[in-house]
This record gives sequence, structure tokens and C-alpha cells, in this order.
Amino acid sequence: MSAYDAIIIGTGQAGPSLAEQLARAGMRVAIIERGRFGGTCVNNGCTPTKTLVASAYVARVLQRAREYGMTAGDSVRVDMTRVKARKDAIVESGSASVEKWLRSLANTTVYKGEARFLDAHTVAVNGESLTGERIFIDVGGRPVVPKLPGVDKAPYLTSETMMDVDFVPEHLIVVGGSYVGLEFGQMYRRFGSRVTVVEMGSRLIGREDPDVSQCVRDILAAEDIAIRLDARCISLEPADGAVRVALDCSEGAPTVTGTHVLLAVGREPNTSGLNLAAAAVETDERGYIRVDEGLQTSARNVYALGDCNGRGAFTHTAYNDYEIVADNLLHGARRKVSDRLPIYALFIDPPLGRVGMTESAARNSGRRILVGRMPMTRVARAREKGETLGFMKVLVDADSKEILGAAILGVGGDEAVQSLVDAMYGHLPYTAVQHGVRIHPTLSELIPTMLGELAPLA
Repeated sequence: MSAYDAIIIGTGQAGPSLAEQLARAGMRVAIIERGRFGGTCVNNGCTPTKTLVASAYVARVLQRAREYGMTAGDSVRVDMTRVKARKDAIVESGSASVEKWLRSLANTTVYKGEARFLDAHTVAVNGESLTGERIFIDVGGRPVVPKLPGVDKAPYLTSETMMDVDFVPEHLIVVGGSYVGLEFGQMYRRFGSRVTVVEMGSRLIGREDPDVSQCVRDILAAEDIAIRLDARCISLEPADGAVRVALDCSEGAPTVTGTHVLLAVGREPNTSGLNLAAAAVETDERGYIRVDEGLQTSARNVYALGDCNGRGAFTHTAYNDYEIVADNLLHGARRKVSDRLPIYALFIDPPLGRVGMTESAARNSGRRILVGRMPMTRVARAREKGETLGFMKVLVDADSKEILGAAILGVGGDEAVQSLVDAMYGHLPYTAVQHGVRIHPTLSELIPTMLGELAPLA
């Protein structure tokens, strides 16, 4: 039996950095990885999808070349073999870099295999038992495959198996009108697929405000992406080399037939094989590990970081989990998960950048709310770039003057929204942002203008 000060299970965004910090502090560290190093972000998530989004953006620009006074031929030919090869090279470089980094760390032993708890201090891997004073779980998540009739007979894709696609599907049906599904839907439409999005809710990305959902729908519809709302997917069926999706819907055809189906209906944690019960680590009904504000589990020497704890579903939240744990353990800090602001993006084109409260949440907070809105058509940089779709919105507490939240849907929105983050963490009044001078011509320079046009929320 090998003894360690810390055992880290998984090499997503939290695990490797935590391993480095603990090892630098003189601890003996074991880190276990069952698959590819780097977790979802590097292998199946951010890195490959944003690489594909970049290729799709180039395809779209070429399709619009005449609008900019250019001639690029009558059609754009997408070579998906080369698109995939570019993506694969970037992914492989990232994964290999993480593995090389971990194997080079002093005081650190890397194990390649499946980890399973024997008790709260002991983990088995490859027939060997490892004991640790503390154990950190960073196992991430995977796409949900719903238990639909026919799902075992009809071919389907997930966000992971989409990484293997080296062709342009003739007709891609995307089941799920949220973040992952919409990014894939738009990119493959730009690559040349006919795309239909099937969403069971009454609008796309249902966690967003209705005006954001509607604008996203308009953006996608403008690229001839078919959208079926209030349509629950109830079964899959093979149909002469294609796939038929049966729908429970109040209007529209009860079936949609395409060449390929992408199931993008959510994610679930990779916790089922860990034997958490042996360590007395509690999970919720969906398998997410319950943690407190410091990311400790019900077994106080065991911590859960990243997607598997249900406290965030992003690379940046996973990395922040590492920062919280490292600061608390090594520097006596008292950082908490609840201290961070919700911030994320939807990487369609143009992207949506979101921070803080939605308008719906602000309405329900009991505060007096001021709101500022501005269409992208008023932004000079957007007009100059020929990218005027979308709008900006900011929410302010009328009494404290603090910024409560913002949504920027438009060119550069994923970057511009972050210009509000420091003011929000610092609890500065919106006037501190409004009175600052910003570079012209940029999208961000219109944020102070928008703040100068605040009005009570109707």
C-alpha cells in the first residue's frame, strides 16, 4: 500500500493545478487519470468546440464575402477532414502538455487507471491500494443519453462522439435547444448541413431572459436553421439509412427525419463508478457530490471539485474550485463558492456573454431595479464590422447603485461583459463604470453610454 498526503482523482481544470500547488508545498501527491489528460475542456469541450466554431466562422465570412466587397467564388467548399485534423492537432497538443506537466512534477506520482474508493482514506487503482490524508475528486461529467424508445437501435451522436465526425451531415437534427446544441447546430449549418433544432421548452436556452432567447432564435433562423419549440423528443427510429425523431408537439409535423441526430439534452457527473458509498461521500439524486462552501464533502477529508459537485459547469468554475481549496488549505483563507459571480458565455456567433442576475431574477429579488438596453445597431464598431445582430442589457440596484447583472449578445459580447466583473466584485456603483473613458471604436465604449440611459424596470 502506497501512502500519500493527497490523492487527486481526475485531471480536468482543477486537479492538475491543485497537484502542482500541493507538491510545491512539500506534500506527496498521487494523481489518477483513467482516460485522456486534461478532462472535458481539453478533449471534448471548450478546446475542440471553439476550434470548430472558429472554422465555421471562417466559412460564414467567406459566404458573406460580397457584403464586404470581396469575391470568393460562387460557393464555399468545406473540407471536414482538414477541419477535424486541425481540431485534433490542437486537442492532442493540449492533452499531451497536461500529461507532460504532471509527470514532471516533483513529489508527484501519476497513475493511469480507474479509481475506486475502499474507504474515506483509501483508493484502489490497477489492483494497488493508495492511502491519502486528503482525497480530491475532479472527475467531471459526460453527456446524458436519455432513455428514449429506440435509442438502442437508432444511431445517434453526443457532444463527445461529434468530435469524431469528419464529414458534413446532410441533415443534422439537434435534440436540445440549449448551449451545447445551439453551438453545434450553428457550426454545422455553416459547414453546409441542413439543421433542425428540437427543443421541448417554449423557447431556446430557457434559463435566459425571454428577450435573449428570442434574439438567439432570430439569429439562428436568419441562417436557415429550423427550430421546433414545444416539441418533446419521444423516440428514435432507424429509417432507411436515416434517423426518424418522433415528437410530442402541439403544432408542426409529429416526426422529423434526418441523416444524423445529436442528443444535446444535458450532462451528468462521472461519479457512478467511484464507489462513493464506501467513503461515506453523499450525492444528490442526480449523482452530483454534495459539498459545502469550502468544497468539502460529507467525508471531511474528501473534497469534490469541478463539474462533479454540481456547483458549476464550466472550466472557469472548476479552476476557481481549485483556487478556493488551495487558498484555504495552504494559506488559511476562508474562501467560499458562494463568493463567485455567475459568469459564462454561449459561443454561437455572435456570442452571448452573461454575468450576474438575469432580468427575471432581478424582478423576483424585491429590489428596485434600473435597466439599460442598447441594440447593436447603435454600436459603431458593430456596424463597421457588419455584425449588428444582438443587443446589450445591464441591470442595476436603484438604491445601492450596484450592477446586478448583464447580458451582451453581439460581436465581442463574450469579452465585453467581463469589463463589468471587477466593478461587481468590488461592489462599485455603476457610476464608476459610467464615468470611465474607454477606447473608441470598441463595443465596450457603449457600456457607459448604456449606463447613462438607465430607466426603471417596467
